[in-house]
Amino acid sequence: MPHLQRYDNRRVLVTGGGSGIGQATVLRLLDEGGRVAAADISEAGLKDTLAKAGAHSENLTTVLMDIGEEASVKAGVAEAVAHLGGLDTLVNAAGVLRSAHFEQTTVADFEQVLRINLVGTFLVTREAISALREGTSPAVVNFSSTSAAFAHPYMSAYAASKAGVQAMTHALAMEFSKQGIRFNAVQPGSISSGMTDGSGEAKQSIGPGLPADADFTLFTKASPSLPLPDGAIFAQPDAVAAVVAMLGSADAYFVTGTEVRVDGGSHM
Repeated sequence: MPHLQRYDNRRVLVTGGGSGIGQATVLRLLDEGGRVAAADISEAGLKDTLAKAGAHSENLTTVLMDIGEEASVKAGVAEAVAHLGGLDTLVNAAGVLRSAHFEQTTVADFEQVLRINLVGTFLVTREAISALREGTSPAVVNFSSTSAAFAHPYMSAYAASKAGVQAMTHALAMEFSKQGIRFNAVQPGSISSGMTDGSGEAKQSIGPGLPADADFTLFTKASPSLPLPDGAIFAQPDAVAAVVAMLGSADAYFVTGTEVRVDGGSHM
């Protein structure tokens, strides 16, 4: 089924564009007519996204970027904006997930998750603000998580980072409201991605690695209510990409400072 063409003449930067939900978002926005810069730490992932773009590849550029490193972000965002000739939508999809018993979580692991998910979102957004200010119906879509508001065992660092992203989204929505820049967040849950299946590469695609003795009865509240085909427990990334596409488009002109859960009714 053909998609709406809400991204004609729209310039978009998507971080985490080399796998999972980020990649699905890149492909969705290209299909809607957008010009997209996909950023990721994984060169192999970006090549895969470019290959999957097919006929839309002429509207896609790729940027190697580590969102946890300030210098890399400054160079990467500048490269993307220069190639696109400006910026209308920013999608902060890059992130990591580490899981462990709380008392076995190291300071280094905790800080790495915060560095990528929270500080990384801050860095990319800060570097993109000046371009967004000059954009058309500018919008930022951040990635929070259902773990920001609901209990997800063994994921204390991840939950803290995503709650921080959600709170920051609200603060920025107010701060930039008079400048017309909208900030919203999605809260994915029960979605197949590079983080949930362990695929991907390096710091921005680390699998959850649940403890071997994890008590899976603690996850009963995280099961989706909506049925999935073939008994699957995770929905496909395009379920989130569709919501991101709406929030990042001019269709959502009166939506800011909020979050949208995409979890199949796991947390009703």
